[in-house]
Order: sequence, then structure tokens, then C-alpha cells
Amino acid sequence: MAYNRMDSNDIDALVGILGRDRVKTGSLIHDDFCHDELGGAHRAPEVVVEPLTTEEVSKVMKHAWKRDIPVTPRGQGTGLVGGCVPVHGGILMDMSHMNKVLELDEENLVLTVEPGVLLMEIADLTTSRGYMYPPDPGEKSATIGGNISTNAGGMRAVKYGVTRDYVRGLEVVLADGTVLELGGKVVKNSSGYSLKDIVVGSEGTLAVVTKAMLKLIPLPKKVVSLLVPFESLKTAIGLVPSIIKSKTTPTAVEFMERPVIKAAEDYLGKEFPDSSAPCYLLLSFDGAGKSEVDGAYQEVAELCLENGALDVFISSTEERQEIIWKARGAFLEAIKASTSGIDECDVVVPRDKVADFICHIHGLEGKHGIRIQSFGHAGDGNLHVYVLKDKLSEEEWAKRKNAAMADLYEKAKELRGQVSGEHGIGYDKQAQLCESIGDRTVGLMRGIKAVFDPKGILNPGKVVCGKFE
Repeated sequence: MAYNRMDSNDIDALVGILGRDRVKTGSLIHDDFCHDELGGAHRAPEVVVEPLTTEEVSKVMKHAWKRDIPVTPRGQGTGLVGGCVPVHGGILMDMSHMNKVLELDEENLVLTVEPGVLLMEIADLTTSRGYMYPPDPGEKSATIGGNISTNAGGMRAVKYGVTRDYVRGLEVVLADGTVLELGGKVVKNSSGYSLKDIVVGSEGTLAVVTKAMLKLIPLPKKVVSLLVPFESLKTAIGLVPSIIKSKTTPTAVEFMERPVIKAAEDYLGKEFPDSSAPCYLLLSFDGAGKSEVDGAYQEVAELCLENGALDVFISSTEERQEIIWKARGAFLEAIKASTSGIDECDVVVPRDKVADFICHIHGLEGKHGIRIQSFGHAGDGNLHVYVLKDKLSEEEWAKRKNAAMADLYEKAKELRGQVSGEHGIGYDKQAQLCESIGDRTVGLMRGIKAVFDPKGILNPGKVVCGKFE
């Protein structure tokens, strides 16, 4: 697709829609809008717009459609694969200003919000009213629109599922400016194709989300965490399928190793509650009452001790749990602070293959002469692997990083995994996606893109760009 460059008439049209203060050009465009959290892709938009209403989003899209101008929706820019970077210039649509909570429907347990509402704001609001929005990605400053864009999961996915499971309805604007309502407050829906579920996880390539109806559940009354040290990570992760089969249904099952914990200690300036082991499982349990939760965690604690755990530390107070989970939540920022550059791989593999994948990671450090750190969701097989630049030259970094990443994705494919568990494909991981799923499946995805966005103007250059680029 040959996109048009913007001219003064385009800027005047956008100013007419939004007003001068919400149309940024030239030196008013901050560099933050040119990259995401990792900064692998970097490109400045020609203009940044800040819509406040669905009507404004629709009018901007109608103008872009008429003029063949690319539009990149963006939330807080916390992504890791270049999904919100305007790689073709054009209009960057900053959705963070559409940040209103529109309704808390306690009869239907549905929270309706605009896309710019932060995950932490949703958590604070729902908790204060005795409810919970279960998806729990580590980056709490991300917008709900960004979470919907990548179908984010997080640490509670092992029990509660991912974002798609909690999106009841969406209001979206298509590439030509048409406004659609998909789904709704109903609990069941067999009314044709589920377009709502196609939009969730589409990374802004099919439509712009302007409103979301989110399913809530009653807030669990009791929460307990277990910190379980092991001498061997293979032993620790190898136990996870048995934990899941025990039918205790932990809320979260995370794994972590000493180097990542040390990075978090340095970053936060606080010591981790235990330093007796090279690796740990971190589990949480929640439920409606003390007896239910106590029975579940005690069964798992005994299982761990019978299968190689050095100890089991029980954290039943909010203060003790906050210390542990705050360290876990800081892992990515801590790793970034410990090196000069990183690239990430968030593959997902079957639960019983996680130990095999982690052992493979350890072998790659020596093979490629590069430092690699990892942590992740052992309960659902989603691994966060980071290749670190440290003091390598740009040329050597590119060479070793690319070789290590190729090995990581090849191993994930061998174990019948997928190239992304929750961060998405964006700009950076398209080659890996195509290699993983094959030409036929890529072709179907491109066909869906063509139906939603025949001109290819919505977030071009992302996921499966194909004929649009």
C-alpha cells in the first residue's frame, strides 16, 4: 500500500475535528511516541492526535480513510514488540486521554470503561467495591485498551484465564470510521461469528477500541501465597503439572531464579524474603473462605516437600505478600536496569515442557556467549526470556542476539509451543509468527485484515502485514 504523506490541509482538517491543543506536530511530538518500552522499532509520526470521544475517533478515521493515511492507535506505550510504533509515519492516535470509567453495573457484574483507563485504576476501583477484574499482567500502568489489543494474561491466568475471557462487549471504530458495538452485557451469545473475540488480540490492526465492557467476579475473601525454594529449577518446574493435577487450582504459579531476584533486590533496594536457594516457585491461592484456601495450599505445600522443596514459606498477611509480589512485578524493569540493551522472547509451551525449555535456555548462554535471564508463568507455560547486551558492541550484539533468539524460537516450535503468550507479535516478531504457523494460516489472517481494513491503514506493518506493505 502506498500511503499519502500528510500536508497542511490534513493538519487543518484534524484541528477542525479536535482543536489545536489536541493535534501535535513537529517539535511538540515527544520522542516517547516514537518507540515502545523496549525501543527496538523507532519512527516518528507526522502528527499525534488526542481524541476524547468515539465521535472524534470516527471523524479522524474517516479523514485518514479518504486520504489513505496510516493510523496507529496507542495507549501508554508499555508494549515490548513495537506494536504501537508508527512505522509508516502518518497519524498516531493517543487513546490515553479517553480514560473515563463509564459504569459499574453491579446487577450484571460488568464494568464499562474507555480504553485509556489504567489497569491499576481498574484494580483499585473494583477492589474497593468488593469485586475483582481477574486478568493481572505485570505492567499495571498499561491501559485496558492495550491489554485488549494483545489479549494480555498475567499471573492469575492459570486459574482465571486471560483478557479475552473477561471482555463481554466492545465499541469499536473501523478503518473507514464506522462505529460498531460488538457483544454486550449478555453472558451467553451464539449470534453468528464472534467479531468481538477477533478484535481482542488483534493489536489495533482491525479496529480502534473506544469502549469495553468487562466481566467482574466477587473479590476473594482469603488470599495466601507460598514461596517455595528448590535446589534445582528442573525439579521445581517439573512439579508444576502435578500441582495442577492435584485439583487445588492455584491462582498463580510463577518461577524465578536467583540472578533475576538479585536484579530486583538491586533495583528496589530491598532484600527478597529468602536467599537460601537458587530458584523458587511462587504460588498463590484464593477463595471464598479460610478452610477452602487453607486446604488447597496445605495440600500443595506437602506435595512440594515430598518432591524436592527445601522448605515452604507461607505468606498469609497482606504486608508479607506485597513484599514478594512487588519483587516479582519489578523483574522486567530490574533486568533492563542491569544491562545496556535487551530483546525479549515470550514464548508459550505446554506445561510439561517448561522444564525442557528452561534447561535449553541455560545451554544457550555458553553456546552464544551472551547473558540470558528468564522468569515466567510456570502454571500456563508462558515464559519471559530476555537476551542482554551488556558490554557487547552493536555488531556483536546483533549477531549473538539473533542467533540466540533463533534457537529459542526453534526450541519452542520443537516443543509444540507458540511464539507469543501475551506480548503479541507487533512489528518485531512477524517473521517468527509466519515461520511458526505457516503460510495457510497467515493467509487467513491477512484475509481477516482485508475484510476489516481493505486499505490497510490501521496500524500497518504489524502482525501479518503481507500485501499491505
